[in-house]
Amino acid sequence: MYMTQGLHRSIQQRPDKAAVRCNGRSLSYTELGARVARLAGALRKLGVADGERVAMLSLNSVRYIEYYMAVPWAGAVLNPVNFRWSAAEILYSLNDSASSVLIVDDPFTAVARQVAADCPTLRHVIYAGDGETPAGMLNYESLIADSEPVEDAYRHGDDLAGIFYTGGTTGFPKGVMLSHTNLISSACNQPMSGTMDEAVVMLHVMPMFHLACFASINGVFLVGGTHVPMSAYEPGRMMEVIAQEQVTSVLLAPTMIQMGLDWLEANPQRAAELDVSSLTSLRYGASPMTPALLARTRQTFPGVTFAQGYGMTELAPVATLLGPEYHNEAAQASGKMHSVGRPTHTVEVKVVDPEGREVPRGTVGEIIVRGPNVMLGYWNQPEATAEAIRNGWMHTGDGGYMDEDGFLFLVDRLKDMIISGGENVYSAEVEKALASHPAVAQSAVIGVPHEKWGESVHAVIVLKPGASTTLESVQAHCRERIAGYKIPRSVEFAEALPMSSVGKVLKNDLRRRYRKA
Repeated sequence: MYMTQGLHRSIQQRPDKAAVRCNGRSLSYTELGARVARLAGALRKLGVADGERVAMLSLNSVRYIEYYMAVPWAGAVLNPVNFRWSAAEILYSLNDSASSVLIVDDPFTAVARQVAADCPTLRHVIYAGDGETPAGMLNYESLIADSEPVEDAYRHGDDLAGIFYTGGTTGFPKGVMLSHTNLISSACNQPMSGTMDEAVVMLHVMPMFHLACFASINGVFLVGGTHVPMSAYEPGRMMEVIAQEQVTSVLLAPTMIQMGLDWLEANPQRAAELDVSSLTSLRYGASPMTPALLARTRQTFPGVTFAQGYGMTELAPVATLLGPEYHNEAAQASGKMHSVGRPTHTVEVKVVDPEGREVPRGTVGEIIVRGPNVMLGYWNQPEATAEAIRNGWMHTGDGGYMDEDGFLFLVDRLKDMIISGGENVYSAEVEKALASHPAVAQSAVIGVPHEKWGESVHAVIVLKPGASTTLESVQAHCRERIAGYKIPRSVEFAEALPMSSVGKVLKNDLRRRYRKA
């Protein structure tokens, strides 16, 4: 398996099909392949050797998609940089990976100049924006125009394809080493599960530095579909792009779905002008979708099917899939819709106790995963690698249980579990109870220090527009749904929850406030 095989296959079989459409511009597979081969040639001409790291700090774009193909084509290794990071975190990732080239677009030229001065391995900064090339940087388009195409280096199998840094919520981030086999075996699960085929027109609105979006990019290449990149998420603009480009599929976090529905309701006249009937597939991840949000989405998009994936960067990134057939009333009644699905075709999943023994079905333990998608390890961190991968199994740190039918239910990050008075409280269970409260739009549940009980259950709640409620109302609502020791003992009402770039609530940020108090 190798990163560029979907591109090669589509150049051969669909040479004139639109590979990418964006802002009125379209590139066929033949045209895209030519640009990728020339960009790879430019990297080689700049002295990039086999296995060297090439970083990119950019918003979503056609050029980002070219980067994802051209770097392996040149025999180099990807290092997509999280643009939400501070300059110190960006510098850390460049130094830690010893990146030799950094590609940047307009919003990040200033930080690129700042970090380049302190990164001794960085030989070149390439400007991939549309303005005047900053002093000291090379121009992306000029490099492509002035370089000859090169043959694909054909790195493959267990060769390192990319270093993908995890969010630095507990100190500096770790570099996850993913091979060509890791990435392509994971992407293959999309056509194998029936969630993607050659007719797909995929809107990429999740940040492209994130592996969830990259997995979609790989999937589209494998089936020979069409990419539609969108620079950043804005709900109204997203609806316009869906209508303009006749998008058929999009990957979103539930929070992004909710924002999109809110925009449609707040702008009925503009919404009526947009034909979004082309959208037939909505995939979501980062967190579960509540039944209320699913029902609301179905009402707005009656022709759309749903699929949810669970995984992590270390799994390239998908381990389980809950397909369209489990997003209906029967699945909701049976509880299957509250699961994260079953293991994908190429993956094994088990739930184990602290000694690594598989626990009985229905018993909560740690989720572990084995398959060709499991990372090679953490870059320059052999001890962390040995702790995470044991006997070929990736220990996720997630708590969950499996039912008799092999459906996996995620209950919490093990580190997010609240221990109150000796009882284990899984925040996801409390959040599920809160989600059905008529005044609650979003919630995050954490443990806060308590002198007597060790930890106390605390809820941070974002209310629906115009709604109000009280701690007593929240507690009464939860009392009908969960055990007494799980009910929030305190509540904070907030304007918004701290979110990662892909819509995950940053509970560490919330906990940090209370640990300092």
